[in-house]
Amino acid sequence: MRRAEGPHPSSPPQAGERKEAFGVYVHWPFCLSKCPYCDFNSHVRHTAIDEDRFARAFAREIETTAARVPGREVSSIFLGGGTPSLMQPETVGAILDAIGRHWRMADGAEVTLEANPTSVEATRFAGYRAAGVNRVSLGVQALDDASLKQLGRLHTAREALDAVKIARRAFQRYSFDLIYARPDQTPEMWGDELKLAIAEAAEHLSLYQLTIEEGTPFFALHAAGKLKTPDEATARALYDVTQEVCAEHGLPAYEISNHAREGAQCRHNLVYWRAKEYAGIGPGAHGRLDIGALRHATATEKRPETWLMRVEASGHGVVTDDLLNSMERADEFLLMGLRLAEGIDPSRYEALSGRALDPHRIAVLRDEGAIVVDESGRLRVTQAGFPVLDAVVADLAA
Repeated sequence: MRRAEGPHPSSPPQAGERKEAFGVYVHWPFCLSKCPYCDFNSHVRHTAIDEDRFARAFAREIETTAARVPGREVSSIFLGGGTPSLMQPETVGAILDAIGRHWRMADGAEVTLEANPTSVEATRFAGYRAAGVNRVSLGVQALDDASLKQLGRLHTAREALDAVKIARRAFQRYSFDLIYARPDQTPEMWGDELKLAIAEAAEHLSLYQLTIEEGTPFFALHAAGKLKTPDEATARALYDVTQEVCAEHGLPAYEISNHAREGAQCRHNLVYWRAKEYAGIGPGAHGRLDIGALRHATATEKRPETWLMRVEASGHGVVTDDLLNSMERADEFLLMGLRLAEGIDPSRYEALSGRALDPHRIAVLRDEGAIVVDESGRLRVTQAGFPVLDAVVADLAA
């Protein structure tokens, strides 16, 4: 039996080991069905998945990646998808053990697994816990059956709440997702649904406005006028209700779409938003690796079977490995960091880019109420600025 407190036992610290936050993202690309709003790299297979073969390929790509960036201490792991909870616990355990063999695990490392309510049952969750998972994120998406059907979800609201109860028993830390700004949704309806969600949420909620992504069934329906989403004013009211209700109940936004009690933020996602280093493992996974003084932006083959053959042939599925120049790194830091309530340290932007942010642009945005600069010099987007975040970032980066 694997240890419940984490993946493979950590090896002793090595000379020169890097202790800054380092994440590992593992992508399991398979789902039971494809949701009509989803543009993620997810695939439906009607025959059994050879999990042993995929587990060996994950381990091989982990080994190859660790050879490129040795000496890292893993602060967080995120098993995303797709639907990782379709994996057997033994497969999850094999992946986590491979990570622990090739990198040192930090004490108390966060290990999150995404799950759908349709793939949840108590024995499976106990198996994930024994394999080393210590946090679960549930794709609930809505708490009324009509909306779930419209979103193409395979579970009911009752099944979703039952899954949350199972998660609560199995894990000290859990979160779930909801989508709002759904067709015909009013601020009053959303406020009531959100209060129900908060009553079930221990510490963390991810709350996303429905976006119509090109190439999805929802995009075609929307273009044909068969799917009507809330107008701009209603969408803004729904956003405001989200912020107000969550803040009132002790889950303020720490990122534009994520809410948590104090100390309960998703540490893995903070790796992304703080522009730290992370490895991307599995079909369609992205990574940011620091090799020497250079940052590499990596991406792997999206098609699962093609990725599998690439890894078996050459040890990895990487198809893109771009070097980011100083301005690209700085702009990415700005784009990601301003999503956070904590904002950014402008001096880090200057160190990355070689130039300071324009004080005139900062002054104009501050006068407009879109940003604030606190006593420590950190630059933060205000509540009024978050709905127009893209414009704020573009203005500062210009």
